[in-house]
Amino acid sequence: MSYTIADLQYLMARLRDPLTGCPWDLKQTPVTVVPHTLEEVYELVDAIEQGDSTQVQQELGDVLFQVIFYSQLASEQGSFDFSNVVNDIVEKLLRRHPHVFPDGSLTSRRTTMAPDDAAIKARWEEIKQDERQQKSQHSVLDDVPQALPALTRAMKLQKRASQSGFDWRELSHVITALRDELEELEEAIALGEAAAIADEMGDVLFSAVNLSRHLGLDAETETRNASKKFERRFRFVEQRCKETGVSGESGTVDPQLDLFWNEAKAAGL
Repeated sequence: MSYTIADLQYLMARLRDPLTGCPWDLKQTPVTVVPHTLEEVYELVDAIEQGDSTQVQQELGDVLFQVIFYSQLASEQGSFDFSNVVNDIVEKLLRRHPHVFPDGSLTSRRTTMAPDDAAIKARWEEIKQDERQQKSQHSVLDDVPQALPALTRAMKLQKRASQSGFDWRELSHVITALRDELEELEEAIALGEAAAIADEMGDVLFSAVNLSRHLGLDAETETRNASKKFERRFRFVEQRCKETGVSGESGTVDPQLDLFWNEAKAAGL
């Protein structure tokens, strides 16, 4: 037997049944579900990066369940249901892809050559700008979610500003700006001003994200990759310490640890 989306919706409704439902599910609100949603999304990302298709399938189900959960909660409040969610996303994607659905219907098809990437991107931004105006948004930054991970939000803010012409034109200028921010951080450190140090450190990170963007890289992804690389190498160092009896204690610097670290690098970890 193969279950359908309708079965999942029925299951969710049963979990929220006031008389026979699950006590935990009955206690939940959209706010309390959010942390679980974030966790499920990150687990999906991890499965994708690991290239584990079986795990990706399972994690996609978990993410889908989150959508069904929010829709059920909203339906109980009379605000919207899952069918409204589906309708809204289909309408939006039809509207944003006139080069695929020329008259805005699912059945319409393009009869000419597809426009180039630049034209598609330009039209996409025009449509999104129209949508912002309809929502009475006054800035291109208005709909950048506050809850995004910091690096992702920084990059999205920079992209939006760039669309308005507020951006460096040369990569060398971006690198110079990062160096300037590092110098300002060093000056704040030298003065020992805690508030200034925190402020300048933020500027350094924001500028590093900007450099990543100009290099065509995703800062969030590259930071995750760097963290994974650090983890691999540090685990190697830990193992070598066990093998050689070296004790890396907090507050001390053992040159042997650097040697182990370099071994890890040489091993391609």
